[in-house]
Amino acid sequence: MKAITYDSYGSPDVLKIEEVQRPTPKDDEVLVKIHAASVNASDWHTLRGTPFLFRLMNGLLKPKQKAKILGDDMAGRVEAVGKNVKQFQPGDEVFGTCNFGAFAEYVCVPKTDWLAPKPDNISFEMAAATPIAAITALQGLGVQGQIQPGEKVLINGASGGVGTFAVQIAKSFGAEVTGVCSTKKMDKLSALGADRVIDYTQEDFTKSGHTYDLIFATGGDHPLWDYMRALSPTGQYICVGGSSAQYFQALLLGSLVSMLGRKKLGVVLPRPNQKDLIFLMKLVETGKVIPVIDRSYPLHETGAAIRHLEKGDAFGKVIITVQQENS
Repeated sequence: MKAITYDSYGSPDVLKIEEVQRPTPKDDEVLVKIHAASVNASDWHTLRGTPFLFRLMNGLLKPKQKAKILGDDMAGRVEAVGKNVKQFQPGDEVFGTCNFGAFAEYVCVPKTDWLAPKPDNISFEMAAATPIAAITALQGLGVQGQIQPGEKVLINGASGGVGTFAVQIAKSFGAEVTGVCSTKKMDKLSALGADRVIDYTQEDFTKSGHTYDLIFATGGDHPLWDYMRALSPTGQYICVGGSSAQYFQALLLGSLVSMLGRKKLGVVLPRPNQKDLIFLMKLVETGKVIPVIDRSYPLHETGAAIRHLEKGDAFGKVIITVQQENS
């Protein structure tokens, strides 16, 4: 099969397309013939080996064998199943995550709980755009944030893959949503359903005097204390991305700050599962959530897709289409 591989850390220039052995599913695995995959920030962080935490997980000096094919999110058809798999059969259309390996023609998904059936009326591209980004938004807002109708919610980094899902999911829960983005993306964010949009190049929301019941940060570079100033007396700050300093401040100090006061601070590490995938796809089917696709690239242009996402210009998700290159 064709796959996008790399042998050393670096820019997208180190990626190459080559023929590799098609995987064979183990007893509990599902082999999926991929039709579409999506790019996440974790892909270019893993590729570059930055921040250093990614090297600790994926190989200190060079990527481990498992990490040599990037890509977590995908959608396609089941090609084969291991002998213990009963839920899926060859020919089923599915979507989900695979923990490396999606930038290829085939991938073995190690856990059936990471897959869900793809509805017939949802394209492979829309399904592939959904898993990690939408689960991150859902678990951050709903599970950890326990979002309530009428709450004032601010999404920092609202125009990215996670952010566009977060805006729509927060609206589906009945929240009043403020999105923060750059000037050129403001109109698109308003059209997506944000009640108010802030241009971060013109206004610093942490100094405006407005407070929020829940701040969900997928981007930005504000110190932890700035976020606290923008919270209501019992508000919550949830970090899922942004600068390394912002993320590690929340990771290291969030629990301590939460214990010492009424404001809560924390970090979300998404945990893919079939229940959430099915719930999210129902939101998509009913039109409450629409996966926003900024641009699609064929498999052999995966490097350009990662480079486009890394630049920060994308509104929503960047997709890799694989079906036209399948044998």
